[in-house]
Parts: sequence; structure tokens; C-alpha cells
Amino acid sequence: MNTLATLAFLATAATVSFAALPSDASAQSTMAYPEKCKSEGMMMDKSKDDMSSGGMQVTDYQKASMDGMKDMNMNMMQGMMKKDADVSFVCGMIAHHMGAISMSEVELKYGDNEEAKQMAQRIIEAQKKEIEEMSKWVDKEVK
Repeated sequence: MNTLATLAFLATAATVSFAALPSDASAQSTMAYPEKCKSEGMMMDKSKDDMSSGGMQVTDYQKASMDGMKDMNMNMMQGMMKKDADVSFVCGMIAHHMGAISMSEVELKYGDNEEAKQMAQRIIEAQKKEIEEMSKWVDKEVK
């Protein structure tokens, strides 16, 4: 596996691992990922360093989404590796929000449903504001 693919895989594994940790106040205990959102046949093809859909053709929007997720995972992993828990959280969230913007931009480019496109636009606007706030915090607090 090349370095980028390895780090993306580790970031995904770390995200899954952290999500699986028990917590009384965790959103995990009150929220569940919708079954209708899960795909069958998707897996990591370790010999190719990329996502494989069980031999199915990957669409342009799926490729664009996966490219955005690779960038997000790399940046999130870098942020989460900071020695200070507060810095780690904020830097990881900046990357997470950038991923949400990337996904929303893919929806605006490829989506057909007007309601979904409106959600995407609202996400972009909200996440950009929060990224600005968090970036200011990083500039002020991180030495």
C-alpha cells in the first residue's frame, strides 16, 4: 500500500475505532446509521490501494466523493495526532467539516434532487463559518 492509501486506511480505521468506544453521552447511543444508506459489495481492495465496488463501474460522482474523503481522512488523521486533546479535536473537526463541504459540492455538481441540493448548500454555508471560527481558535491558542 502506498503512504497516502495507508494513512487514509488508518484514518478510517481510527474513526471507526473511536466511534465504537462506549460512551454514555455518545451520539452513537442515540443515533444509528440508516440501513438504507449502507451499500452491499463495497470493500477496500488492498492490492489496488483504492475502493472497489465488487466489479461494478464507479461513477463520476462516486469517484469525486471518494477523492474528497481521501483528502479529509489524511487531514483528520494529522489533526488527531496532535499531542494536545483540544488541538487534536479542533484540527480534526476542521478536516471533518472540509470533508462535509467536499461532499456537498459533489451533490451540487451531480445531484438532481432540489431538496438534497438545498441541504448541501446550507451545509457548505454552515461548515465554512465553523471552519473560520475553529481556524481563528487555532491561530490564537496553538503555539
